[in-house]
Amino acid sequence: MKNLSLIVNAILLVAVGVLYYLHFSTGKSTGTVESAVTPGDMKIAYINADTVLKYYEYLKSTKVKLEEKTKKMDADYRNRAMGLQNEIAAYQRNVSNMTLGQVKAVEEDLGKKQQNLQMYQQSLSQQLMEEEGKIQRELYERITVFLKKYGNEKGLQIVLKFDQTSDLLFANHPLDISQDVITGLNAEYKLEDTTKAKSDSTATK
Repeated sequence: MKNLSLIVNAILLVAVGVLYYLHFSTGKSTGTVESAVTPGDMKIAYINADTVLKYYEYLKSTKVKLEEKTKKMDADYRNRAMGLQNEIAAYQRNVSNMTLGQVKAVEEDLGKKQQNLQMYQQSLSQQLMEEEGKIQRELYERITVFLKKYGNEKGLQIVLKFDQTSDLLFANHPLDISQDVITGLNAEYKLEDTTKAKSDSTATK
């Protein structure tokens, strides 16, 4: 399980994944084809993905929870592995006093336990991978949903993602809406967290 703890650090390396091309129409649907927005009329902004992820409280909180879950899994695995190691050591100490039938039975039992331990390790790794994938999907959804609303309010046609993996190599600072996005995302998360706390408190009464 030597690679298990490394999965946690991968969360901070998660980028939003794609360019956020968010197109907003100012006209209402009337069943006719709407006129296209000309390049000169387009309002464009960008977010610094690394900055947003660094200061987004949802991701911080999620990372802490995942670390706690990983530590519990790791401790459980280590306990099981230590138990098996102790059984193997006991077998090695006593093997000279055992009959061939006893040796065969114990070795078969230890072999099954070792296989079960390996399967358990794979299961834990799979659980963490699925959890990481879930976090990535939720992160993407939270940010894109917010950007659609923000872009609609600000009249933006396109919001780009800027980081070392993106095709956006340069943009003027006034186009950077990262701080607005961080503030808005954290405000929504705080409200969501407060609402959930009140709901949980009411349910326990």
